This record gives sequence, structure tokens and C-alpha cells, in this order.
Amino acid sequence: MTARYTSQASLFGVPLVAIASGADLARGERFGHARGILAVGDFATGLVAVGAVARGFIAAGGVSLGVISSGGVAVGALACGGLALGGISVGGLAVGIIAIGGLAIGITKAVGGASILLKNLL
Repeated sequence: MTARYTSQASLFGVPLVAIASGADLARGERFGHARGILAVGDFATGLVAVGAVARGFIAAGGVSLGVISSGGVAVGALACGGLALGGISVGGLAVGIIAIGGLAIGITKAVGGASILLKNLL
């Protein structure tokens, strides 16, 4: 199923809402890439992004990159996910300045089933 929507309203030339899901062969797109303040799609880029691959200030998805990030693989200042990488990381495998998880690798603090505190190793 293909879904495309871009709101008429915009902020600094960026649509407030953008939705792009599925292939659109007429446009030559194999995946939907949504770009907006709120972006939802296969690939999503926005202030708030939700998608299989999400990039934004707040990002949620299978693979997410953002200041606040949540997903299967999450990278950000505050990251929560199966694999979490960032400043404060919470996840199955958490790597960060502060890490909490099943396997936690932290620079200043590590808490979890198995934890490695790097400041003790340096």
C-alpha cells in the first residue's frame, strides 16, 4: 500500500506534517521518505520522526537517530532501545556515558545484568 500526504501548512518552508509509506513507482521511489516537522514514513526526517528509519530531534523507529531516540537500534543523547548508543543509554545492549541495560558499557556509570565501567579501565 502506498500513502502520501503533505500538509499545506508549513514552517520556514517545511511542511508541518508529511506522511510517505510504500513504493511510488511513478515517482521512482522504492520507499517513502517523509520530510516535515512531523514526519511519518518508511524513512522519516523531521523534528519528530517516526518510521522504519527515523532521523529527528525526537526519533522513533527500527533504526532511530535523534537527540531523544527510541527503537531497535537507537542513537542519541538519550537513547532507549535493543541496542542503545548515546549519552544516557537504556537497552538490551547499552553503551554511553551512563548506561543501563542487560549488558551496560558506560564511561561514568554502568548498571545492568553485566556492566563494564570504562573509567575504571582507563
